Amino acid sequence: MDARSKVTFPFLRKSARNLLESFLFVFLSGVASAQEVSFHSDIEPILQRSCQNCHREGGVGPMPLVTYEQVAPFAGLIEYKTKLRDRAGAMPPWYMEKDIGIQRFKNDPSLSDEEIEAISSWAQNGALKGNPNDAPEPIEFDDSDKWSAGKPDLIVSTNSVTKLAGTPDWWGEIDRVPVGLDEDRYVKSVEIVEVNNIDMQKGSGRDTVGGRYIFHHMIWGTADIDENGARIRESQTSWPVHEVGRNADLFDEEAGRLLRAGTYVVSDSVHLHSNGKDTTGHLEIGFRFHPKGYEPKYERVSLGLGNGVDISIQGNRRDQELHAYTVLKQHTKIITFEPHLHAPGERMCLEAIWGYTVETLSCVGYDHNWVRGYAYADDAMPLLPEGTILHIVGYMNNTTTNPNVPDPRNWQGSGNRSVTNMFIDLGMRVKMDDKQFEEEMQIRRNTLNLGPNDHVIGCPLCLAPLVAPTNSRATDESLALN
Repeated sequence: MDARSKVTFPFLRKSARNLLESFLFVFLSGVASAQEVSFHSDIEPILQRSCQNCHREGGVGPMPLVTYEQVAPFAGLIEYKTKLRDRAGAMPPWYMEKDIGIQRFKNDPSLSDEEIEAISSWAQNGALKGNPNDAPEPIEFDDSDKWSAGKPDLIVSTNSVTKLAGTPDWWGEIDRVPVGLDEDRYVKSVEIVEVNNIDMQKGSGRDTVGGRYIFHHMIWGTADIDENGARIRESQTSWPVHEVGRNADLFDEEAGRLLRAGTYVVSDSVHLHSNGKDTTGHLEIGFRFHPKGYEPKYERVSLGLGNGVDISIQGNRRDQELHAYTVLKQHTKIITFEPHLHAPGERMCLEAIWGYTVETLSCVGYDHNWVRGYAYADDAMPLLPEGTILHIVGYMNNTTTNPNVPDPRNWQGSGNRSVTNMFIDLGMRVKMDDKQFEEEMQIRRNTLNLGPNDHVIGCPLCLAPLVAPTNSRATDESLALN
């Protein structure tokens, strides 16, 4: 039956007939609409934007999702994974909760509600192929596609290491590698990818945290080396920690980080683990540069927002909370939010407390297989005045419902291993003086065309100049009148 055809019931009373006909029309229209969702016209564009960069021949995904024949057998799994939305195991691996806080981010591959519903409708209604003429142009992939932030201007490779199947975890130092620059350059983004000899289409040896990889993390920097092989402290630059499944780190456009000529990549904290097969791999560090002559406007600031003292996670319990606070000693712009937990971690929220206001900036699900940094869009980066209290809340699930926990009977405290825990926001921030802070807020007002009745999440003073005097003279006059 064509849902768009008129269905009539002449034997019923007019009111009942109209009601029944309307109901059937809506119901059958929904069925017809669901059946019209097809691979080529509806699903393939979603896969191209958010999935195929990993799920393709030679990609890091466990199966290619390019052609209809490759995708259709996994329709049910794709529906399940995308419906997880912001919890461990969700695909694509982006866990920002969409019903609270700031919602504008750079390089956001997440799916809309409409896209998730289209996938579900497609999977549940026969996974129709559709008309090939409706398909988008296929993407031509090459080696540069592994760089999500864009093709690097400089790639530095670490030495190769081999991790044998069944061997215990290893922590230590890797060989120092020259960066190969003959002049200082400011960096706009840095991205690290692991290159190894695992064929993901054949699967790794076992499911581990980061089973695709052997590098769990690398804490690293760049520095000059003296004649004795020691680092020269004054030349050191620290860089964001590389972790398993990590995305690119995007610095603020006006706070590029300096990569010095003649320096070396150095690290004395590399963590390797077996993925179940004898595997040889190395890390490639991709730097993208600002133009020559660029000078940063802002300095980065380290806040130390975390708590390793009070971590106490009981066995066989979920919804356990951890808390940490810090007070901003200067006006601050938050560039990224990066929750760092370990296996029991399910979620972290970032709050800003200003005066009597407590505002949630972001809440993010956590997956220890995919450590994500969330770079706020330029017009959404929180602008927080001096004296703001930043508060993070972590939610722990140490039960059998959390697949990352090897044995939920165990109590967990602080530690470096995945069977112990950490509780940190590793996000990037920059500091501003009074003038810079006022300028940033004015830019925000102009960019978003804000009026006195608008509200901006993460900028408690953005509208203050529109509704009240802010200078001390005006405040004194106001007090005198009262």
